[in-house]
Amino acid sequence: MTEPTLPPPDRYSIAGKSITIEEHVEILVVGAGDAGCAAAIEAAKAGASVMLVDENPVSAGLVGMDVPFYFGGRATNAVQTPERLVERVLESNPALAEAFEVGVDVRLSTSVWGAWVKVPGLNGLTCGIAGLASEEKSWLVGFDRLVLATGARDLNFTFAGSDQPGVMGAQGFHTLLTRYDAFAGRRLVVVGSGELAMDMAALALDRGLDVVALVEVRDDAQGPAEKVAVLVERGVEIVTGHVPLRAKGNAEGVTGLLVASRDDAGRQREIACDTVVMAVGTVPVIELLDVLGGKRELAPERGGHVPVVSEDGATTLPRVFVAGDCAGLGGDAAVSGMRAGRAALRTLGKAPEVAEISEDVAQDNRPGAQDGLGYQTDWASAMLATGGPDVLACICEDVTRGDLLGVKPPRYLDWRSNTIARRDLTTLAEDGPVNQDQIKRLTRACMGPCQARRCREQVALIMAIGAGVSPETVPLAGYRTPVRPLPLSVLADWDEGADMDAGWNVWFGIATQWIGYDDIGTTREAEQLRAGMPY
Repeated sequence: MTEPTLPPPDRYSIAGKSITIEEHVEILVVGAGDAGCAAAIEAAKAGASVMLVDENPVSAGLVGMDVPFYFGGRATNAVQTPERLVERVLESNPALAEAFEVGVDVRLSTSVWGAWVKVPGLNGLTCGIAGLASEEKSWLVGFDRLVLATGARDLNFTFAGSDQPGVMGAQGFHTLLTRYDAFAGRRLVVVGSGELAMDMAALALDRGLDVVALVEVRDDAQGPAEKVAVLVERGVEIVTGHVPLRAKGNAEGVTGLLVASRDDAGRQREIACDTVVMAVGTVPVIELLDVLGGKRELAPERGGHVPVVSEDGATTLPRVFVAGDCAGLGGDAAVSGMRAGRAALRTLGKAPEVAEISEDVAQDNRPGAQDGLGYQTDWASAMLATGGPDVLACICEDVTRGDLLGVKPPRYLDWRSNTIARRDLTTLAEDGPVNQDQIKRLTRACMGPCQARRCREQVALIMAIGAGVSPETVPLAGYRTPVRPLPLSVLADWDEGADMDAGWNVWFGIATQWIGYDDIGTTREAEQLRAGMPY
């Protein structure tokens, strides 16, 4: 039997060519919160080489784009002085000092915009690789094990006027107030009444700020009764059965919040304030895990879409571990980090001789944690009913709730199609399950520079409401690298090496892309390839 003749190797393929890796560590930890610091310290004490990367303090430009948190235009000019912010970050996190002392290579103001491990399609990798970037350059770091401790971000709901300075998320508020010491507001309304909202209100009061009210969609406050009583005693009003309707403002931002009854939008009242803190809930940050190809699941009791993970933080990827809030909200972050650090060490044959870590698992009192996505749906439904379809759902791309419900193309395309006019989420659902990636392509919702950090969950809930399906059935929109907005000049600043650089004179090096369609599969294609044409 004659062996088939195989085509010659594609000289433009990157298979077998080296990737320039500027640094290599045994364990790379992403995120320097309680979980990340604990993991890094645990690994370094056992003798492993460890790099701990954290994007804080972020640049003023990212603060302006609400990345990584919803800062809402309430930062002072202090964010323009990076040196001062670095000092503040170190002062506010004593664990970083311990990490330095035990030999951890700490990198602040450094983003991890992508990561890859050896999986089908990436078998050429000799080790795990992470893409790092500062404001000036980007580079690749190799790792043997990766611990993701990327924390959580805000769950956000928009309303009329929420695109002006003064409307922000709880995580952004906490960061500006405690980590950066750069918060510009004075008089606050907090949206939500769960433990997160209670804690933000108490923090603000402790820092000398005025908290005039908490606004809650349900009929009762959702946080612990003792915390509710303390806030009421300190003069904070709990406004139940209401939602934000419109933020009033001037050139400097918010001046007041108009709230409406959940059951009767005509019953309204205005609360004077300069800042509205959205504290309905938080969401695990899983962008890097998704890019890596780790399996995830929808677990509302753990915060939403979370990694499929074992007790010690091991994911479905053999080199990758998770810790802290990105593994699921609740629990002791430091304990989670220590466990993940030890698990990573064990796979390297460096398990420390220490006792097992025990942890008391407390009841999860977050609103909605015990009733699926019910709490989030209550907010989305009430705000849609009171505020109507003209409110922006995606601020970056100027997509309204009505655009989502009607599946409308971007308005700048100026479509005039009767077919499109007849389409909506209901008709789309008739063709199959609605999908957020599909809506991104059709409407551009979640496609802006904040990379959907202000709208991803809200868009999914509106899709579920519009299509008349359970929110659990709407898949999470996929993530792609870079998971942080970076200038092309930073990403392009690479030394790929001679073997990688050679032959990259065509887009992706695909020879057939430059051969006429009619020639593909004919003798003319083979002749052009033999002649090295059309290069």
